[in-house]
Amino acid sequence: MTSEAFTRDLYLTGTTETALSQPLTIGVEEEFLLLDPASGSVVPAAEAVRDQLEGPAASRVVFEMARFQLEANSAVHTDLTRLQRDLLEIRTTAAAAAGRAGVRLAACGTALCGNADIPPLVNGRRYRAMYDEFRAVMRGQGVCGCHVHIGIPDREEAIQVSNHVRPWLPVLQAITANSPISDGGDTGYASWRAILMSRWPTAEPPPYFDSAEHYDRLVAGLLTSGAAMDHGMIYWLVRLSYHLPTLEFRTADVCATVEETAMFAGLVRALAATALRDVRAGVPAPQIDHTLLRAACWLSARDGLEGEAMDLFTNRRVPAWHLVRRLVDHVRPSLEESGDWAIVAPALRRLRRRGSGTARQRAAYWQRLHVPDVAAMLVEQTVAVPGVLGTGEVA
Repeated sequence: MTSEAFTRDLYLTGTTETALSQPLTIGVEEEFLLLDPASGSVVPAAEAVRDQLEGPAASRVVFEMARFQLEANSAVHTDLTRLQRDLLEIRTTAAAAAGRAGVRLAACGTALCGNADIPPLVNGRRYRAMYDEFRAVMRGQGVCGCHVHIGIPDREEAIQVSNHVRPWLPVLQAITANSPISDGGDTGYASWRAILMSRWPTAEPPPYFDSAEHYDRLVAGLLTSGAAMDHGMIYWLVRLSYHLPTLEFRTADVCATVEETAMFAGLVRALAATALRDVRAGVPAPQIDHTLLRAACWLSARDGLEGEAMDLFTNRRVPAWHLVRRLVDHVRPSLEESGDWAIVAPALRRLRRRGSGTARQRAAYWQRLHVPDVAAMLVEQTVAVPGVLGTGEVA
């Protein structure tokens, strides 16, 4: 059995019964930057770092689009604590390899500096073809996200779950905002990664789908138009995975810490489980206007957790943390049923106390207007043990 087939089978576990008899399966992809420790600039050292990888987690660290990036793929889990341990092992393995190659691994959504133009691309036909087709859209890319896969093998159910979760996508984006610095300065946005990604024709919230056939028809049209070269370039913030039986959530910047990644993954799984129950109970999905949903995502990208957000159920602007509390109330039964509440709740409390990844970057930057200060903080946070933020703060 191939590794991909094995992964597919793992995602199928426990998701086909009418009731949610066990937690939905979950897997996470995280993308990282490789930085010069002295300047904070990105360094095209992916090949050198890959050559230094050692240990069981090494095979799950792969190349990304730019040569200053790496991607890490977790195993498939049903237990959030095990996922958290897995993510820490992979980050620690990749960080050690980066150190041996003379660079540092950093969990940050955008390059702090050194990436104003077309990034140095990993060798391969696909990325070269993307440049030939989309040209200046590639400037400043090499951004780093966190993608969460939830095992829902029934495509019709997965499509309806996508419809149900649409109103919550802006708040998921705000929770993970971790990219305010780019080209050596503060962009004024909490998630500059989200703004850079939005230049791609398909990088937006998903439409409201009538059925899986409707989904497939829209994808076929996007491919025909050239707005996407292949299925991998369907960049909707929630999409059916084209190679796994999962619903993939793509709203997030790569999270600064493992704890925040696990917290986010737990919220996403609880949201999907809550939606799946509603789908099976015949509860209709909210009819959220697509234009307002895009506007709400823009506002969350600008303001993040420390600003305001658009409540799409009332069409009013509210403090972003109000929507976080509303989301938590909405999914808490699922969090408690899966056992994830014990991880998610304290992580959210610490996030509120410490500030978002964006707030912490800005605090480091504005002390001396010094990008290396931000880089040093990011490097430390990337391998911080859950419950600890760097060396100075313990839960």
